[in-house]
Amino acid sequence: MAWKVTVDQDTCIGDAICASLCPDVFEMGDDGKAHPIVETTDLECAQEAAEACPVGAISLEEV
Repeated sequence: MAWKVTVDQDTCIGDAICASLCPDVFEMGDDGKAHPIVETTDLECAQEAAEACPVGAISLEEV
């Protein structure tokens, strides 16, 4: 089962906690905001990153 990870760019404040917790799923862009790299099968890591996001900018959707 794969999960689509989305980062709301209007909400993201560039905290980078997601990229530090889940570097295989998130990267920090040149704009200073988090961007998903790929769909993931590591739901636990992606959920942990979403819960740690201080502004709730990360959402997950089963694909």
